[in-house]
Amino acid sequence: MKLPFAVACLVLILVLVAFLLWTPDRDRAALEALYLRSPSDMIEVAGTRLDVRDDGPKDAPAIVLLHGFGSSLHTWQTWAATLEADHRVVRFDLPGCGLSPPDPSGDYRDERSVAVVIALMDRLGIAKASVIGNSMGGRIAWTFAAEHPERVDRLVLISPDGFASPGFEYGRKPDIPSTVKLMRYVLPKPLVKMSLAPAYADRSAMTDALTTRYYDLMRAPGVRDAMIARMEQSIRYDPVPRLRTIRAPTLVLWGEEDRMIPFANAADYVAAIPDARLVSLPGVGHLPQEEAPVRSLDIVAGFLR
Repeated sequence: MKLPFAVACLVLILVLVAFLLWTPDRDRAALEALYLRSPSDMIEVAGTRLDVRDDGPKDAPAIVLLHGFGSSLHTWQTWAATLEADHRVVRFDLPGCGLSPPDPSGDYRDERSVAVVIALMDRLGIAKASVIGNSMGGRIAWTFAAEHPERVDRLVLISPDGFASPGFEYGRKPDIPSTVKLMRYVLPKPLVKMSLAPAYADRSAMTDALTTRYYDLMRAPGVRDAMIARMEQSIRYDPVPRLRTIRAPTLVLWGEEDRMIPFANAADYVAAIPDARLVSLPGVGHLPQEEAPVRSLDIVAGFLR
């Protein structure tokens, strides 16, 4: 039976659109040529491989930097270049992010992320470090500080995740929309740019080079599947009981124009963490380390001193 002409045309259009929008993974070798500093930076940790940068004097006070969702160790580039003068600065791509391949265990819960941080510190011979985390990395950082206080010197939380939000209610597995899951197959660069835009109050900070880096690394083999798995496994629980157990001096740094996680949450963290203080950044969004690197680092460096 022949399809009616209109239906046949619609099917043809849909096939053509799918063909034009289909976004395959990029070749790993090509991505490593662009974004991997040295093959020796890829190391085995806790049964998975990580892209790790370990810079600065090895006997200096250590800092561990944890990036946010969909991001990579490159988000800390400007900060690391300054901090490594008198700190040992460790930054890495979490499993299934950037150039770190997906975790063979398939486990992307915060408990697994904390275990990876501990294993990496042990492998590098770091007994204790100041831990700095942004967004999702902030949630991992405060979880780590609550569960392993003996390993944390100071804690810096930059617009951290953790409190309930639409789609992420306490005690419930999040419902990931089908449109989000489609990014496995369709991820045009304009869509990535559109999703990044709310993170910046100053759009001039969102350069084409920065957008291209995010876009390229989201297309690393397996990364989109890992991102979806991480979202599906991210079950929120009321963070206040654990935040109250944190003993490390804590700086909460938050851009007042954050449109990703409400600035109002800053007061909740300061109220819950016993030794915490808030510094807000007027005119700055969700990623101070990228949007206002000098201004934000001055505050963080002073706190670390």
